[in-house]
Amino acid sequence: MSEENLTKEFDSGIILKLLKYTRKYRIWFIAAIAALLITTVAELALPVILQRSIDRTIMARWSWIHTETGYLETGDAPDDSKYFLSGDKRIFLLESDLKGLSTSYRKELQNQQLLSSEQWYVYPAENIRSETVNSLEKRVELNDGYFAIPLSSLKELNKEDYRALRSRDVSDLKQMVIYYFILLLIILVFTFIQIMAMAWTSQGVMKDIRLSLFSHIIHQSLSYLGDTPVGSLVSRITSDVETINEFFTSVTISMLKDIAIMSGVIITLFILNPVLAGITLLTLPPILLGSVVFRNMARSAYRKQRHWISRVNSFLSEHVAGMEIIQIFGKEKKTGEQFNRDNDELLKASMAEMYVFAVFRPLVDLFTSVSLAVIIYAGAVLMGRQILSLGILIAFIDLIQKFYRPVMDMSEKFSIMQSAMAGGERIFSMLEEDHRIPDSGKREGAAVKGEIEFRDVCFSYRKGEPVLRNLSFRASPGETIAVVGYTGAGKTTIASLAARLWDIDSGQILLDGIPLEDYTLSHLRESIQSVQQDVFLFSGTLRENISLGSDMDDKQIMEAAETVQADGFIRSLEGGLDTEVQERGKNLSGGQKQLLSFARAVAHNPSVLILDEATANIDTETEKLIQKALDKLLEGRTSLVIAHRISTIQKADRILVLSEGELVESGTHDQLISKEGLYFNLYNYQYASAGE
Repeated sequence: MSEENLTKEFDSGIILKLLKYTRKYRIWFIAAIAALLITTVAELALPVILQRSIDRTIMARWSWIHTETGYLETGDAPDDSKYFLSGDKRIFLLESDLKGLSTSYRKELQNQQLLSSEQWYVYPAENIRSETVNSLEKRVELNDGYFAIPLSSLKELNKEDYRALRSRDVSDLKQMVIYYFILLLIILVFTFIQIMAMAWTSQGVMKDIRLSLFSHIIHQSLSYLGDTPVGSLVSRITSDVETINEFFTSVTISMLKDIAIMSGVIITLFILNPVLAGITLLTLPPILLGSVVFRNMARSAYRKQRHWISRVNSFLSEHVAGMEIIQIFGKEKKTGEQFNRDNDELLKASMAEMYVFAVFRPLVDLFTSVSLAVIIYAGAVLMGRQILSLGILIAFIDLIQKFYRPVMDMSEKFSIMQSAMAGGERIFSMLEEDHRIPDSGKREGAAVKGEIEFRDVCFSYRKGEPVLRNLSFRASPGETIAVVGYTGAGKTTIASLAARLWDIDSGQILLDGIPLEDYTLSHLRESIQSVQQDVFLFSGTLRENISLGSDMDDKQIMEAAETVQADGFIRSLEGGLDTEVQERGKNLSGGQKQLLSFARAVAHNPSVLILDEATANIDTETEKLIQKALDKLLEGRTSLVIAHRISTIQKADRILVLSEGELVESGTHDQLISKEGLYFNLYNYQYASAGE
């Protein structure tokens, strides 16, 4: 599934499948979630600490309400409010704690002189000298050794007395600062834990998904692998898996935190002041609606961009690989023009996506500013009516900014979510497709003599296009059988079917009289191995390319190399067996690569050896080396030699001649020459061509 065809922005099925991979790492995952909750609570506590610092220390303002109002009995006073009683039955509270009074009721109480119309300051008597206290007018003695004076009286104090009077506030403020820094430290520590725990989880999930994908791919049939582009398979294991990493590290934990912050902000707003919180909520619908519109616009722009990214990448991959042909036919200009057109479309698609973000980001800033303006205006009105304190207003401003940051963050994470859903769907679609060769055989470990037999075998790569038709032959243990025929006759197919890389349509293939299906695939392929014309070498050392991970020492490897005359060139290399092989063996000649493939086969000692035109690309000098080793190489093994050059198989025990998938001739070289049939024509054609 390509990203441009993505139809879902969120698929719960894919999410559940991804979460199954987190089971092994659930401790880390739970730790990340726990750390997230702790940091969220700490972040939301910061504005509350700020509010209390302002209202209870920096801007400490007290009011009184008469006990006749029954204020304490009605439960309007907050549970944590600190209050003092005067001798004339007045209750002195911080202005920020005097909640639950409507504007009309407040005015009514003030008219009846049951509620303070001015602000006061409350202090303990020991904080100031007695002569200073005695000099202050309108002071009120409270319980617990406290006094109250109007704020206007503070102007009568000198600096020394003023500092002494507010020493308790300074001490409380220092305590609040300590709490604030403790919260910051908690946020720092638990954010680190959250990031590391989520990184462990995401990296572990990526590792397991990559292992699952690779294990799944290497067990699939050649039919499936042949029909699936290599780039697509590599993309699943690399880029698609990387989107899962981004999903966990950038989306999952981030979106959980964003949701927690937004929910926590709303709850905190209502705890601080329900009236202003309600006003604040009225400013949110426009931005939420804008987020929905943005998501739809971004989705369309994202799909178009991914389409053109795919087109440009495919064009580059194909044309860089075929650059030789482009240069031979002088098509550089036309190819450049085509790439320029595709690149322009990608530019337009990318800019279209940027336009969406360029509109949305300032829009969020605008709505944030509008919300702040509404909050400041409404807060100022409420402060004028003594319903709101300055600390709460400042806390609201801080909280609303915390609310809008996740809105922006969630919108920007949308493209990552899209990519993760597309990548996840492609990954799990591949894992759910099973095109394996059935491996239900139980026979393994037993020694194989090497007798191989085809009985009326029919096979086609595509339905209705038969490659082999009722093919029957038998190779005795130790016998060398050559297979010849024109291109497309089905020679290489025999090699693939013998190793059960494909399953036949009908008939039967037997090894030592036992159907191939009764052997485990691992045992079968240890017993039957082939040397192909197109030698594939992996990046790594010569030793690794010969042993292919098997437990072999250097002595065994060099013995195999000596058998096929490859030891000479290996020793001539500066690194010997430690020589690094470049990609696909670019630093080795064709003959050297072919010799290594022979050494690889001999080192693994199969009972049946298939040479699939293995000497076709070897120069004459190297071929002489191979011919010297063939007798020893094939000794004691059943061998199928699929030949391109008849000169290499004249000594075979028997030669099979194929034509359009059918066996038309069989016999020794001399017998077939005497028949003057298809083999005779092939022989004469090759020698006539060689003589020209």
